[in-house]
Amino acid sequence: MLRCGLACERCRWILPLLLLCAIVFDIIALAGRGWLQSSNHGETSSLWWKCNGEGGGTGSFEQGCQSLMDFAWGRAAAAMLFCGFIILVICFVLSFFALCGPQMLVFLRVIGGLLALAAVFQIISLVIYPVKYTQEFRLHDNHDITYIYNWAYGFGWAATIILIGCAFFFCCLPNYEDDLLGNAKPRYFYTSA
Repeated sequence: MLRCGLACERCRWILPLLLLCAIVFDIIALAGRGWLQSSNHGETSSLWWKCNGEGGGTGSFEQGCQSLMDFAWGRAAAAMLFCGFIILVICFVLSFFALCGPQMLVFLRVIGGLLALAAVFQIISLVIYPVKYTQEFRLHDNHDITYIYNWAYGFGWAATIILIGCAFFFCCLPNYEDDLLGNAKPRYFYTSA
């Protein structure tokens, strides 16, 4: 006999762990310098700065870097990503309380809805940034240089994908309340010999 499915009462802490991974990925995206890089390594950008020169720059005015917060789209992209991050942290904290006892399971759909909202904020941010950056700094004018959206931008998308998946699971978990609480009877596959 083979036990069917995962034991939900033992595996329910996977979702907060995934939310913690999304928090780490968002911190990397918010703080990382590798949002955009030119093929000749003469320009690097983060969510906050655009730096020119050999090897990019450190994000300071002394090295000729330009703040993207001078542009409305730059402030909007940063604000949307940061709002999604704040909602994610709130959901992470709430997930511990929601998964602790049977009386708190009603909050699981609320957490799922908040995670979906955070994912929408982050998707908007991750779409605004490349579109407006490309338009503002005319990246298509020089055909000799290729611009690559780099590792920190990818971490932002990874966090967003985790948010979408966790939102789905948090919304579906209340349907399996007995499994979560360990009250469900085991289900077996029976094989004939």
